[in-house]
Amino acid sequence: MPDAALLFAIALAWSLYGALHSWLAGTALKASVESRWPALAPAYRLIFNGLALVLLVPPLWLTWSWPGAALWHWPAWLAWPAAIASVAGYIWSLRWYDSLDFIGLRQWRARGAEDAWRDSFVLSPLHRYVRHPWYSLGLLFLWTRDLDAGWLVATLTLTVYLVIGSRLEETKLIETFGDAYRRYRDRVPGLIPRPWRYLRAEDAPDLLGPGQASDGSS
Repeated sequence: MPDAALLFAIALAWSLYGALHSWLAGTALKASVESRWPALAPAYRLIFNGLALVLLVPPLWLTWSWPGAALWHWPAWLAWPAAIASVAGYIWSLRWYDSLDFIGLRQWRARGAEDAWRDSFVLSPLHRYVRHPWYSLGLLFLWTRDLDAGWLVATLTLTVYLVIGSRLEETKLIETFGDAYRRYRDRVPGLIPRPWRYLRAEDAPDLLGPGQASDGSS
């Protein structure tokens, strides 16, 4: 395959992955599944996560198929700390998430229960500085790697997707949490932290309002 065609295929593959991922995560599709196949609804997140992993294979394979030399090389003193910080930040933030909820097992186990499972508004310490810390950590990891032409195209495409995806995700969060999330959005930047704009731990409970969790202060 000519180089230009391969690079176009890489961009297209990552774009399609992002579009499919957003469509599968959308409330419209989930509501349609719940209305047509209610017995399948509790397994929706399990299926979503499984498809997300499977659909990741084609764009990754195409990107790794690019044989070109690196366009630029980050010095080790920058690349390694950035990689460690992004991975460590992701692992550390998992303390504030319910892993069974994230995977989808809790929703499946709660099927048919009178006290149905529901979303909760969780703020980890990182959420006091950016509204989408996992996206921010992902961008840090992507942009501090050695990039050849294939990975540059992939990284640019993923960056656009993460910006758009964060906006789409916030539409759902406002639908779910209403004014609590609007107040939070007004106080904290989206993807890039700013020293003058963050949420103090002691302000989180008042911002979230009654019945929301958690303030991420511990």
